[in-house]
Amino acid sequence: MDMSTLPALLGFLAACFLAALTGALFRPGEWYERLKKPAWRPPNRLFPPVWTVLYVMIAVSGWLVWREAGFAGATLPLAVYGLQLVLNGAWTPLFFGLHRPDLGMIDIVLVWLSILATILLFWPVHMLAALLLVPYLAWVSFAVALNFSIWRLNREE
Repeated sequence: MDMSTLPALLGFLAACFLAALTGALFRPGEWYERLKKPAWRPPNRLFPPVWTVLYVMIAVSGWLVWREAGFAGATLPLAVYGLQLVLNGAWTPLFFGLHRPDLGMIDIVLVWLSILATILLFWPVHMLAALLLVPYLAWVSFAVALNFSIWRLNREE
């Protein structure tokens, strides 16, 4: 790794962990514990380590595309990458902050679509960068199913 690109990598890591910060600000709490949840829901303690690994992979992915093409050479791919981070960061305040699984559902579908678009846009620029986002897409696919199930089980509330 060229050390001159280290500040950019740190910038991508900071952007990802800024999106993750909403998870620290809007905790599940009692409201979430009272909700009906599917039996296949993983334990709460699993989410922080999984998301930590995913955010590092997301940051490295964006950095690889930037390193390959720069902001000018990858304007659209990096803009969509930024959009998926914003949408990702919005889910927690919608779901846990506003107690709105319905709005969380809309947002998480948009997150999923934006991740898919990012993968497709990253692929021609840097194949490894695109592949680094596949576990993120898989996890968010699971999160879509979980969000939908929680929303469906608790619609009357």
